[in-house]
Amino acid sequence: MAMRFRRPAEPEWQFAPHERPAMPGSPASPDHPFGRRVAYGTVGVLVGLTGGLGNALISVNTQYLQGALGLDPAEIAWLPTAYVMTNVCINLLLFKFRQQFGLRLFTAIFVSAYAAITFAHLFVHGFASAVAVRAVSGMAGGALSTLGLYYVMQSFPAKWRLKALVVGIGVPQLAVPMARLFSPELLGAAQWRTLYLFEFGLALVSLAAVLALQLPPGERKKAFEPMDLLTFMLFAPGIALLCAVLGQGRILWWTEAPWLGWALAAAIPLILGAILIEHRRANPLLQTRWLGSADIVRFAVVTLMARIVLSEQTYAAVGLLTTLGQTNDQLGGLFTIILLASVAGIAVSAIMLDIDRLSHPVMMAIGLVAIAAFADSHATNLTRAPQMYVTQAAIAFAGTLFLGPSLLFGMSRALAKGSGHVLSFIALFGIINNLGGLGGSALLGSYQVIREKAHSNSLVQDISLTDPATVLRVQAGAGAYGRVLGDPALRSAEGGALLSAQVTREANILAYDDVFRLIAILAGLTTLYLAMLNLRRWLRARRLSPAPGSP
Repeated sequence: MAMRFRRPAEPEWQFAPHERPAMPGSPASPDHPFGRRVAYGTVGVLVGLTGGLGNALISVNTQYLQGALGLDPAEIAWLPTAYVMTNVCINLLLFKFRQQFGLRLFTAIFVSAYAAITFAHLFVHGFASAVAVRAVSGMAGGALSTLGLYYVMQSFPAKWRLKALVVGIGVPQLAVPMARLFSPELLGAAQWRTLYLFEFGLALVSLAAVLALQLPPGERKKAFEPMDLLTFMLFAPGIALLCAVLGQGRILWWTEAPWLGWALAAAIPLILGAILIEHRRANPLLQTRWLGSADIVRFAVVTLMARIVLSEQTYAAVGLLTTLGQTNDQLGGLFTIILLASVAGIAVSAIMLDIDRLSHPVMMAIGLVAIAAFADSHATNLTRAPQMYVTQAAIAFAGTLFLGPSLLFGMSRALAKGSGHVLSFIALFGIINNLGGLGGSALLGSYQVIREKAHSNSLVQDISLTDPATVLRVQAGAGAYGRVLGDPALRSAEGGALLSAQVTREANILAYDDVFRLIAILAGLTTLYLAMLNLRRWLRARRLSPAPGSP
């Protein structure tokens, strides 16, 4: 008699009506005992950090990896760009994938693929494989962030689920300061391979954790339609080309590489074609009419500006300190403070959450960035990390303070329109945050280059070899080579080169000060815009409210 082996049955879950999933594709929300809540919270933090650390470890060590892998600046820039390319596009499919195939298959596929390709890169370590790892990491990062959010939400009681969402969305934001803190030790152990070994280890631990402690099952339904594939085939390459332009533009320079123009010219019709198809569909991936409403457009503009000005920390502050000769080894204290301030921002955002005043913490966060950036704009060649502790702590606090309320603001409006609008909002939120971060670095980097050239030209015009002060500076620089160079002409040439390097450094410092001022202006204008919106909303509510004593 032939024996048949059957797959072990999954445990049966019985849900009360209030514990059922809010929508297909999301897990149920049963009342867990305390021990299981702690376990869910621990796994949620682990998975959320895994999703963020994979890219953070690479993005904060691009200069080191450039030398270790033998890449030029344009090639190394493809690594973080490839991550954003896939991360921003995959959100269109992940939501419907979970709805149709369930969370279990969703978890197994993406976490396993992430671990497999990271492991493979340890043996095939060329430029192509490095980009492939970042691309798969972008897809897995989107999946892991969602999983981490679901796990964290399971660790909170039902009455605190909105606070749990704020915590869950904030955990991946801790990845960058954490990567800055322990990258020097990882790189010192076994060079660049240690980064990938650590990433591979995190992926394996996360895979084991989510398989050992599974999320409560959700409901499934047929979600995919044939037209979804056509939309994705237009939208994904369009967004990918736009990401390539933003990621490479300031390095190759916008007007110097012809392919940047061709890529942008191809991206625009691809994206517009996808939007046109969605606009005419009965059951679209993207609710174009809702996304074009005034409320959502205002939300998109404010969130995009927030992401751009928050690049003050990741690009401008770190860039200034690097120009001043500071390395990750010397910035441990600064990144420890940034990490603690980020945790404080998550905690304050969750504790003070008010669903009726979601725009207030966003306005406060952007206002903090304006103040901190203005203070940083007075940096000099004597500025070091301790002089930026307060301002960078304020920006780190603002970065995690704004994210949760911003997500809830849009999500509440999407749910009010129906579950079909949730996918549209998730796609919009992912696009804004990814392109905002990439575009912020591109904007600030380009502005810094332009201002550095202007300041360098101005400083050089004031230098004359007939000026006694200039002669003394050249002689002082030449004196440093007195013991190794006997030829006076060579010593003088080295002194001139040293003076030129000093001029370049001063021009860069002044350019970064200009970048800080630009950020302060943009953040200040955005804060003023939000204040005007809140004032208008308050006046409208006061006008519509009945007068005291009226029936």
